[in-house]
Amino acid sequence: MFTRPRFKIPITANSQDQLRDIVWPEIRKQAQYLPAELKDQIVIDAERIRRKSAPDSAFATARTASKDNPEALQGFHEDNLFFWIEEASGIPDIVFEIGLGALSTPGAKLLMLGNPTRTSGYFYDSHTTLRAKFWTQRVNSEDVPNARGHIEDIVTKYGKDSNAYRVRVLGEFPDTEDDAVISLSLVEAALTRKIEPIKTFAPVWGVDVARFGDDRTALAKRQCNRLLESIKFKRQFDLMQTAGWIKSEWDQTAYDERPGEILVDVIGIGAGVVDRLRELGLPVRGINVGEAASSNERYMRFRDELWFKGREWFDAKDVMMPDDPALIAELTAPKYTFTSSGKIVVESKDDMKKRGLHSPDLADAFLLTLAGGYHKAVAVDKYRAYSRKKKNLGRSWQAA
Repeated sequence: MFTRPRFKIPITANSQDQLRDIVWPEIRKQAQYLPAELKDQIVIDAERIRRKSAPDSAFATARTASKDNPEALQGFHEDNLFFWIEEASGIPDIVFEIGLGALSTPGAKLLMLGNPTRTSGYFYDSHTTLRAKFWTQRVNSEDVPNARGHIEDIVTKYGKDSNAYRVRVLGEFPDTEDDAVISLSLVEAALTRKIEPIKTFAPVWGVDVARFGDDRTALAKRQCNRLLESIKFKRQFDLMQTAGWIKSEWDQTAYDERPGEILVDVIGIGAGVVDRLRELGLPVRGINVGEAASSNERYMRFRDELWFKGREWFDAKDVMMPDDPALIAELTAPKYTFTSSGKIVVESKDDMKKRGLHSPDLADAFLLTLAGGYHKAVAVDKYRAYSRKKKNLGRSWQAA
């Protein structure tokens, strides 16, 4: 208010009550501690704080941001912008998408405050995939003397091992949202884990083929308990380009590191990719994730079952993967629900896009590697013989 000649400060929360009953009374309270010389320069109204010397170009204003009112941050332009977001974890992504284009201005700043209540959304991204662009700080209530009563209440009501304790006391994101499939803590633990890779079995590749638009064709490479590298992807590849890309990856891979099987989602143009790769002599198999699950009394479709196979893979706590921020975000984003008959249904790609999330193409490619069995690794000298035999028999040379 006093360090810039011209500025605009939109103060945003997801409800009018939050601004009126919590934020504004606190601002009025803190303003009382200003020196008289500064206090006399500002006027605090019901929804605006103005500097008397420039009331139209030096002010802060309250704006409610909700899914039904996503334009809350839109239209602000000034040399010095300071976006102040209260309870940021609850602000819909569409609000950020619409309003934060103004952050490209050199004098613009963004402050987000709140409890880390969910493992998705822009606030979550600022601490994970976008962390390099933000200065992040966490307040642990255990370090605040006056918070003892608050901590005791949370422990009594929810327990010390609960997500409520993580969020409301430790200031950490929950292990998982109640309806999320794979928890962030499980995935992050796999980033730093030091274990011996299992090389008894050959790698398995998974290919999720893009069907349209901005979706990506993704390639994952896993060997038992280890994701070998970050997920590779291509955009706007047609059938032949995709098949050529996979063949090129195969050719560049050492004999004893080639996959025992390449599992491709056959929905859309994936079936054509499978046919072409089979013509090229690769050990490929089509997977229809839309078909019935093998455990059809528990899951609605095979896709739902694969997501929970992924959860089981991480839950074993003997796996490791590279630090792939995009993959981490996709693995921890989808939610699940139950049908009236009690079957599990994982959130569809279309529904995720409605929430402002990307299609989880990278995660789907990884999950496809869990759709097959294990394939015994073969020594290099035996590979060539088996490879020739495979060409003659027209089947996978490494079937276990």
